[in-house]
Amino acid sequence: MNEILKIKNITKDYGIKGFKTRVLKDISLNINKGDFIAIMGPSGAGKTTLLNIMSTLDKQTSGEVILDKIDVSKVKNKELSKLRREKIGFIFQDYNLLDNMTLMNNIALPLALGKKKSKEIEDKVINIAKKFGLENHLDKYPYQLSGGQKQRGAAARSLITNPAVIFADEPTGALDSKSAYELLDSLEKVNRENNATIIMITHDPLTASYANEVYMINDGNIKCKLNKGNSRKEFYSKIIDMLASMGGDI
Repeated sequence: MNEILKIKNITKDYGIKGFKTRVLKDISLNINKGDFIAIMGPSGAGKTTLLNIMSTLDKQTSGEVILDKIDVSKVKNKELSKLRREKIGFIFQDYNLLDNMTLMNNIALPLALGKKKSKEIEDKVINIAKKFGLENHLDKYPYQLSGGQKQRGAAARSLITNPAVIFADEPTGALDSKSAYELLDSLEKVNRENNATIIMITHDPLTASYANEVYMINDGNIKCKLNKGNSRKEFYSKIIDMLASMGGDI
């Protein structure tokens, strides 16, 4: 297996001395190239904190984060910005598309910042747009797109540099059911066809069932892990059963 991300004995504390709250408690996790994992848990369980630490947006109190063989804690700020730009893709609940730019230019932006040649940029944008069903919308501005198209555009932008890992924080949270399915189908496709590595936070069992593995986090610890197998429908049922056994809603 080609290990792409390793976190080892991660803890995270908030507060000041004598009044500290430990949000993450000695979490370790190995993620290989091509993994598609979902992290679930109740509000306040620490899942977003864990995602932020894995994606270098936050720093752990103790432990190690190794991204593509690089110890993130030893990287200086300027180098860290370069690391994020080259090795990490983000998909947030908010689309974060620039209103004064076409979808083509929004998707192309990370490559343009990297000073790639225009023909290379255009070819890559068209290629990734096809995977997200957006090839006929590239000349449109964000206000001309549906919520689902905007989110798929944001996902395409996150993948355009072929990052080592894509982090998705509640990517379907602001979408209707049809738009959510379209986004998830597209992510499943790029995971399968491009061997893209995706780590996704979600509270929704149906969204989680598109991943290949689901980790449940609660009280700052990983409580259990489920593997998909051959059927998404069966996987969805396993996730529902897991949630029920752990006390209901998340």
